[in-house]
Amino acid sequence: MPHFAANLTMLFTELPFMERFAAARAAGFDSVEYLFPYPYPKQQLADALRANGLKQVLHNLPAGDWDAGERGIACHPDRVAEFQDGVARAIEYATALGCPQVNCLAGKLPAGVTREQARATFVGNLSFAAAALKETGIRLLIEPINHFDIPGFFLTRTDQALAILDEVGSDNLFIQYDIYHAQRMEGELGATLQKNLARIGHIQLADNPGRNEPGTGEINYPWLFRHIDAIGYQGTIGCEYKPKTTTVEGLSWMKKEMA
Repeated sequence: MPHFAANLTMLFTELPFMERFAAARAAGFDSVEYLFPYPYPKQQLADALRANGLKQVLHNLPAGDWDAGERGIACHPDRVAEFQDGVARAIEYATALGCPQVNCLAGKLPAGVTREQARATFVGNLSFAAAALKETGIRLLIEPINHFDIPGFFLTRTDQALAILDEVGSDNLFIQYDIYHAQRMEGELGATLQKNLARIGHIQLADNPGRNEPGTGEINYPWLFRHIDAIGYQGTIGCEYKPKTTTVEGLSWMKKEMA
């Protein structure tokens, strides 16, 4: 049976962020993830996890000015120093929160930068981050994101991510496989997961279209969950979707899986 984590950036959004930990526990989750811990003191977040008996399974590296539309800076040649500072900050938070892995968002291709320049920057930054994180026992992930939701995003497909993993050559770099993004870009979910399972560090889910909960779209999630179990995935699946109504009302899909 899959093990699910509540994505607190997307779920329980009717509540202030710090109240979402208790809501996740009350809804039956024992693990959480979210985009960024950095707006909150490390101790406040650690206390919320501990008070609610939750494990944190993922957060992202700092990703530039999110509110201004930036979606990562790892492929930006003029911001390497900022990226490296962000790695140090992520290590501080992940260590304090007991978080075993962090995700690196590649970012959008900057104006005036060729794809070759962006790729070289991305590879160099990943080499730096993977080595720094390995020293503290934290895994590094990269996530392909569909170009419909984020036009211009540099990393969009699983095969592209695999090639970058090969170029970096680190045993501490893995793919974050988001089922929703993969369905929009390439399909072949079951075959891709099975073929590349050893290189996938984390899975996230949402249905398509709409990026809502499983059962609202075209993806055959009952089959896919059985398949993920059958191929031996041992990690957590992050629930990174937009509830069609409220979070609690939309959790019937998970109750069926855990029955």
